[in-house]
Amino acid sequence: MSNIFKNSVLGKNYQKKQLNISDSRLLSVTNNLTIPFVIVGDEAFGLAEHLLRPYTRQNLYISQRAFNYRLTRARRYVECTFGILANKSRVFHSTMLVSEDFAGDTTKAACVLYNFVRRRDGCNFDDSLTNSIRGLDARDTGGPSTGITNTKTF
Repeated sequence: MSNIFKNSVLGKNYQKKQLNISDSRLLSVTNNLTIPFVIVGDEAFGLAEHLLRPYTRQNLYISQRAFNYRLTRARRYVECTFGILANKSRVFHSTMLVSEDFAGDTTKAACVLYNFVRRRDGCNFDDSLTNSIRGLDARDTGGPSTGITNTKTF
């Protein structure tokens, strides 16, 4: 596990199994398949229960490359979403000096307000929810193993 995560309050509660992570749930779009709740991490995280991290980037099968691509994309969406929310609601730029319950309520309120503003301004939510990966070349889903592959000069 990442040292930063391991030393955080969230990480310590995760290690003690005190996060109360919900049981797997049936999703209507998965044809009766139950899906677990997980934390999405990067290569810095070790293997752990309820934590997804990418495969190492050496000698991967196409299915493993596709998994890495989708997991990385999910992690980027979460990071970008929080970045957008933090820029709209400056309360997330520093530590909230409030109780945990009030911090949770503040976060939920910021999400609701952000979604309200997006709907009011006419953003199309369907475009952001569906993305096609047809035409994806599986060889390009992982990053280069060295920084030397791009020889283009500008």
